[in-house]
Amino acid sequence: MKEKELANPDVVRYLVNRFNLRMSKKWGQNFLISPQIIRNIAAVSGLEEGDPVLEIGPGIGTLTQGLAELGADVTAVEIDSRLLPVLNKTLAVYDNVHIIHGDILKTDIEREMGPEPFTVCANLPYYITTPIIMRLLEERHAVKRMVVMVQKEVAERMIAAPGNRIYGALSVAVQYYTEPRIEFEISPRDFLPPPAVTSAVVVMDVRQEAPVAVRNEKKFFQVVKFAFAQRRKTLSNALKGGGIVAADVQELLARAGIDGSRRGETLTLAEFAALADAWTEATAGK
Repeated sequence: MKEKELANPDVVRYLVNRFNLRMSKKWGQNFLISPQIIRNIAAVSGLEEGDPVLEIGPGIGTLTQGLAELGADVTAVEIDSRLLPVLNKTLAVYDNVHIIHGDILKTDIEREMGPEPFTVCANLPYYITTPIIMRLLEERHAVKRMVVMVQKEVAERMIAAPGNRIYGALSVAVQYYTEPRIEFEISPRDFLPPPAVTSAVVVMDVRQEAPVAVRNEKKFFQVVKFAFAQRRKTLSNALKGGGIVAADVQELLARAGIDGSRRGETLTLAEFAALADAWTEATAGK
């Protein structure tokens, strides 16, 4: 029999009062109070009974419950020790939920999740969204899908196309590693306390192969970093600012067939790859 939904305004208020909780701005604590939003997130996760899922920041267990009700095998990492007794209470009936007290940026994910493919679900704290996403992608864990709730403007950056003013290093990285899409938006009124911004749920299906071939992935992301470090600069000046000497910059741009007067936000992933490959070739053996 389905347990009473935690993502209910009255239930959330009761738990906040019962455990004398004070939401931490430091950890971006805003608890969902919409059962329908929880059901929607659980639905787009694609999880089925027995599927492993890593949840980041379970809070009082609202999304955790939605995932557990699917029959998924949930491992939830919570940094705030004050919430552990709450989670022990709210999720006591679920034997398919394992709570870990820790910082996701320091957690041994491979040890906790094992080598088999798993899904990530999270209501990410806005202040640390990018570091968490990049850790999960760069370390190449066996993540097959990421379902994350983030600030709407961050979600839009993640899916932005070249030429868009919000296209940047995050856009390139997310689109290099995954196929991202925005599923739906979430109003501030669906949270307690309501945040100052609208949120959005982004689904990222992790690619089996990168959309562009690169000889040296490290150099690819260095070029991307240089291009966006000072967005108002031309690509030529941005590369010089990144530490590549002027004569080499002109040679690299010529090899890649890219006009140095362009700005980084106009380059496609393929053009970044061409530029990185040119740099790799030019520095081979050096």
